[in-house]
Amino acid sequence: MTFLYNLGIYFYALATRVAALFNPKAKLFVSGRKNWKQQLKSGVDSQADYLWFHCASLGEFEQGRPVIEEVRKEFPQYKIALTFFSPSGYEIRKNYDGADLVAYLPLDTKSNVRYFLDVLQPRKAFFVKYEYWYNYIHQLKQRNIPLYIVSAIFRENQSFFKNSLWGKWYRKMLFSFEHIFIQNEKSAQLLEKIDITNYTIAGDTRFDRVAAIAKSAKKFENVEKFKGNSPLIIAGSTWKPDEELLAAFINNSRGVKFILAPHEVAPANINRIHQLLKKKAISFSKVQNTAIEEFDVLIIDSIGILSSLYQYGNIAYIGGGFGVGIHNILEAATFKLPIIFGPNYLKFKEAVDLVEEKGAFPIDDSNSLNKALNRLLEDKNELANASGICQKYVEKNVGSTKVIIKKVFNT
Repeated sequence: MTFLYNLGIYFYALATRVAALFNPKAKLFVSGRKNWKQQLKSGVDSQADYLWFHCASLGEFEQGRPVIEEVRKEFPQYKIALTFFSPSGYEIRKNYDGADLVAYLPLDTKSNVRYFLDVLQPRKAFFVKYEYWYNYIHQLKQRNIPLYIVSAIFRENQSFFKNSLWGKWYRKMLFSFEHIFIQNEKSAQLLEKIDITNYTIAGDTRFDRVAAIAKSAKKFENVEKFKGNSPLIIAGSTWKPDEELLAAFINNSRGVKFILAPHEVAPANINRIHQLLKKKAISFSKVQNTAIEEFDVLIIDSIGILSSLYQYGNIAYIGGGFGVGIHNILEAATFKLPIIFGPNYLKFKEAVDLVEEKGAFPIDDSNSLNKALNRLLEDKNELANASGICQKYVEKNVGSTKVIIKKVFNT
């Protein structure tokens, strides 16, 4: 099975090189790893002790960030190395000042792994949520470097829990972790079934992250002016199916302001959204020296500010639910916003929890979206109740980072 895995990595590398010829993301994936050995060698301080954190992409980084920043504060004797698998994480966070070294993760071949670990020589390693690379995990175990996974969540249909040859081989990786920090009781039950007991139900570190965001949110005077005294619906990380549903509601609304923050902020996509709207709309990049209060819709055509914008909202719509899955709902929940999203949310514990508690509301078409929004806009008691539910949900789930730090560093 190890041979087949390594063969699969080889073909994956070949496929990405082919895809790089016509796919911009694949091109970044390949070009970002060119000369990685020289960059690693020059970037590592050979006299320092490193802690290595690895994240698949941007979402996992936000999940691991509270741990990184707490470690940096409490244990300044260590330097932090941060790696990403995906360009969508690295390209946005390559200048993150909470790490001393930020790099792409070299592909999981035996030779790459040996060189990477020989140069970095981390004292401890942390993988965030669900990164399982056999050669890295095997080599860390061989070198007696403690490996932890943070905010892991397991499901019954994962390979670890299948009795096939692949499943049994894949499962062995879990026994190489020093400790596994999981999010929920269901994950604990699954681990127990395969005789893994070195776990702690620590919860989800994202709650610590969004709580920190709420305390340090940026202020935007132009957004305050835009909102005025009107109720404000903020639609975050939207995709085309979300935007088409929302546009129909917006075009028929009265007395309500809207912020649309699409996942894709390329000019062509921003122009497409403008074309959908009959209401008076303006892009965020063009609000200077305008009477912004006269507009009904503010379209965010930049990245990095959405989490702070939620402080001005009354209701949130989170995109992705008509695609592979919803985006981060906790950033809105921490600001007490009731949340609406599409039908593909069942893989996200926080979404399932908030639907059950009636702080979030799934929709599957234009009619159900209209009903959900109108109910919250017209019934102040329901809006207040849903708002309180979201606030309490975040508050009761903070603290995962402290649990992890205490266990790892015996504090």
